[in-house]
Amino acid sequence: MYSSPSMDSPVLKKGKLYVVATPIGNLDDFSVRALNTLKNVSVVLSEDTRETDKLFRKYSIQNKQISYRDQNHDRIYPQVKDILNAGQDLAIVSDSGTPVISDPGFKLVSQLADEGYEIVSIPGPSAIISALSISGLPTDKFTFLGFLPKSSTQRKNLLTQYGQLDTTIIIYESPFRIGKMLDEISEALGDRYVVLANDLTKMYEKLQRGKVSELITQFSGKQNKFKGEFVVLIAKKDFK
Repeated sequence: MYSSPSMDSPVLKKGKLYVVATPIGNLDDFSVRALNTLKNVSVVLSEDTRETDKLFRKYSIQNKQISYRDQNHDRIYPQVKDILNAGQDLAIVSDSGTPVISDPGFKLVSQLADEGYEIVSIPGPSAIISALSISGLPTDKFTFLGFLPKSSTQRKNLLTQYGQLDTTIIIYESPFRIGKMLDEISEALGDRYVVLANDLTKMYEKLQRGKVSELITQFSGKQNKFKGEFVVLIAKKDFK
């Protein structure tokens, strides 16, 4: 544990929390600034230390890690504050991409912000932006819904609600539920134009475009052939 400075010690400048984006697949997609940040902070908060170890080994990063998820926030938060109050910096990383965006970190960032700590973004890969940039769908306005609830009724209600907006809709989906997702899009929104991005930046990266009815036919019986998560992009009404 880190101890706070004593009352007799000079007032220390509080440390900063760095929110560091890491590669979404290809480990070469890692910025020099992100690398230097992870090397120089006192401790790295990792969603899964085993996943972060892969990045550490590739870039010869030798630093202490603490496993951090929203579920253990209450237990880890006092230790986080001790480190920052001792004037030492911290970084948070998720398994891939940008922390907090459908990944752990919201509770941490929100509470530290409320208490006046400085939080710094180290930008980098994001599956949302990567998929949108190559989708061919309108990019001027988009709505990100993250992972939808497990209830089919709730999912279809959300699709119906947000499908009325004049924006591209972006959703994350498991490879095991992608077929069900396409059926729900069809039932809630009709034969919309959809783009599916799978395993972005990896060896078997795949992008599929078409009306949802066409994609349903293509995916019939093939759900078990996919491993990585999907980014599902739904065009606004009357697009193509």
